[in-house]
Amino acid sequence: MTHFRYYVAASVDGYIADENERLDWLMEFDGFEGQLEGYEAFLENIGAIVLGADTYSWMLREIGDEWPYAGLPVWVFTHRELAAFPGADLTFVRGDVNEWAGDIARSANGKDVWVVGGGSVAGQFADAGLLDELLLYTMPVILGGGRPLFAMRGTAKLSLASSREFAGGIRETQYAFVKAPGQDREY
Repeated sequence: MTHFRYYVAASVDGYIADENERLDWLMEFDGFEGQLEGYEAFLENIGAIVLGADTYSWMLREIGDEWPYAGLPVWVFTHRELAAFPGADLTFVRGDVNEWAGDIARSANGKDVWVVGGGSVAGQFADAGLLDELLLYTMPVILGGGRPLFAMRGTAKLSLASSREFAGGIRETQYAFVKAPGQDREY
C-alpha cells in the first residue's frame, strides 16, 4: 500500500524557512553524519513527489540546471501558472488534495509518496487525513518566524515510531499519523 510521507527539516521552533524564504540556516547542517545514508534509504521507497507552488518556485530559483528528482513523477499544487523545469516529469494541479490523492498514489507504482512541502501543502494533506508519516529532522536553531512546518485548519494526532540523535544536536523523529475512523484508504 502506498503511504504519503512528509520528510522535512525544521527549526526547534517549527519553521521550515526563515522570514525571508531562505534556507541558509539549514544549509549550515548539510552533510551531518548519517544524513546521506538516511536520505538515500528514504528515497529508495519513494515513487512520486508532491510539492506546493512556493516550494516548486523556490526550487526553480535555487537548484540550477539539474532536476533533483529525475525519473520520479512530481505533482505541483498551484493556483498560478508556473514554468516547467525542462525534462522533469511534472503535473500541475489545482483543487483539493483529496481529488488528486488516488492519481498521485497510482503514479508512485506501489511505492510511497513524498510530500516535500511546504507547510501549506503538507497541512492540506494532514487536514484531509492523507498523511501517514512525518519524518522530522529538528535542527538546533531558533528562527523566531518564517514558514511553519504545518499550516493547518484542524489538528492531527501523532504516534511516536522512533527517535534518534545525531551529532551537533540534530534529532530525527518519526511519527505515524493516527487515523480517525473512516480515514483508512487503499490505492
